[in-house]
Formats: sequence, structure tokens, C-alpha cells
Amino acid sequence: MHGDSQEAALTLAEEYCRERGEKLTPIRRKVLELLLNSGRATKAYSLLDEMRQIHPGSAPPTVYRALDFLLSAGLVHRIESINAFTVCHDLTQCQHGILVVCQQCGTVTELHQPKLRQALVAQIEDAGYRLASDEIELKGLCAACQAAEAAATAAAGSAASVAAAK
Repeated sequence: MHGDSQEAALTLAEEYCRERGEKLTPIRRKVLELLLNSGRATKAYSLLDEMRQIHPGSAPPTVYRALDFLLSAGLVHRIESINAFTVCHDLTQCQHGILVVCQQCGTVTELHQPKLRQALVAQIEDAGYRLASDEIELKGLCAACQAAEAAATAAAGSAASVAAAK
């Protein structure tokens, strides 16, 4: 996220917290900023490593408490399948859509298709299940990783053809 839009997102998050009677403390703000900077799902210990570069005394509970707050405020999502966190794309208007997670690079896309979500939940309930959380995650491979994979396969095929021709 670019500097101006990132600062706007942080300001929006602060106002949102204030409206809820809560405070986006400097540590919470920094964790949110680190997630905004990463642009993808990030593991808590990666956030801790980044925090320690800024605040050398940072300990795991510091980051986990900030993440718990950001989760409860609806500002971030926890990606269960890879045990990581990502900023909610709607920030203060989280709709709990369907999250599509790239298993290669950790990029997360939120799909806001209420009818699709309702149909999926209905099918799950018809099968006798109850969802454990509001989040629905799908695993996949993003377009950039698909392109990289295709290029690597093509390069490997070209190398094999050259070797066979000798």
C-alpha cells in the first residue's frame, strides 16, 4: 500500500476505534501498519521480528495482544489455514466474505458475493455442519504465482529440449 493511502487507512482505523470507544494504541497502530505494508498474510512471528527492529524489547505477548484487539475490532482477518493475519480490505466495513488465499505467496483476496456465501453456508448446514467462524477460506494459487509457475515449467521444458538435442 502506498504512503498516502496507508496513512489514510490508519487514520480511518483510529477514527473507527474512537467511535467504538476504543483506542488504537501506538503498538496496535504499528502492527496494523506492518500488515498494511506487507500487503499479504503475515505470520505473528514475522510481525514480531519487524517490531523488534523498531522496538527492540518487543515480546510475543505484545504482538499477540495487538492482533487480538485488531481481530476483535474487525480490522484484520486471521487466516487459519496458514496461521497468519491480513488487513481487512474494507477496514471498517468488514463483511466477512470469502477469503481466497494463495498457498505460494500468501496474497489474500476477499470475495464479497453475499448470495454465493449464503448458498455455500446453506449447503454446509444442509450437510449437518455449523461453521466454526465467520471466515470462509479457499486455498489457491494467485495469477502472479500461476504465471511464475508456468514460466518455470516452460524454462525447464526448453532446457530439457536443448539437452535432448545435443
